[in-house]
Amino acid sequence: MRRVRGRGAALLLAAGLVLGAGGCGGRPTTHHKPGTSHEQADGTVGRLLAAHDGTGHRLRQVDAAGAPGVTLSARSDSEEGWNIHLTVRAFRFTPDSVGGAALPGRGHARLFLDGRPLTRMYGAWHHLPATLVRAAGGSGSLTARLYADDHTAWAVGGKPIQTTVPLTAGTSAPAPAEAADRTLDIEVRRGAVRPAPGRTEVEKGDRVALRVRSDRADTLHVHGYDKEVRLPPGRTTTLTFTADRTGLFEAETHESGLLLTQLVVR
Repeated sequence: MRRVRGRGAALLLAAGLVLGAGGCGGRPTTHHKPGTSHEQADGTVGRLLAAHDGTGHRLRQVDAAGAPGVTLSARSDSEEGWNIHLTVRAFRFTPDSVGGAALPGRGHARLFLDGRPLTRMYGAWHHLPATLVRAAGGSGSLTARLYADDHTAWAVGGKPIQTTVPLTAGTSAPAPAEAADRTLDIEVRRGAVRPAPGRTEVEKGDRVALRVRSDRADTLHVHGYDKEVRLPPGRTTTLTFTADRTGLFEAETHESGLLLTQLVVR
């Protein structure tokens, strides 16, 4: 009788193991950690590339048709910093599944300032403190990039799915260029400044907007006011400030050492 019971228990145990294995081979679940998920093993969700996103996360490529998408807006907060809003398509935030398997059109977003990681987003809205921006290096371009639950970066055509907007240093977003009393448009290309550097006269108290586009990464600096902003390559960046001091002030690029313009405040 004891042998029969022993054999019965062994059969039940074997059946349980078979059922467990069968369940593990069924519908993709989110309990597998990166490196052991069904999707990474059999490639049922896109194609896992050898390339990385620049921060150590591999790219998970999907077809352009039906691929996730994201747009980003940064609005000045009434107290300090920015309120970040992401608009996504063919994508759903799944904070309860982070660290699990990659499932189509699901995951989270990450924010980067000039390529440096800032924070993760598990929903459409996020408050970005000015102190965090300053700690990350000041100002420049803010990028939102989409990731799967297993921390691989969603990609199309070998490039991460992301969007980038300019972000200016300060405790709040800058006043728009349209609100400025004087706006100067400057382009830096192949080491040349267009239009050629000259003097611009403004009245004390005027709002001045410098809109600069550079073909290489650099930093715009206004001497005497100690105002500066990062210049991401190929993008127009606006630095707006109040000319509350009289005198002659130069605006230049730090890395390339180019004089952009001279401001005469009377």
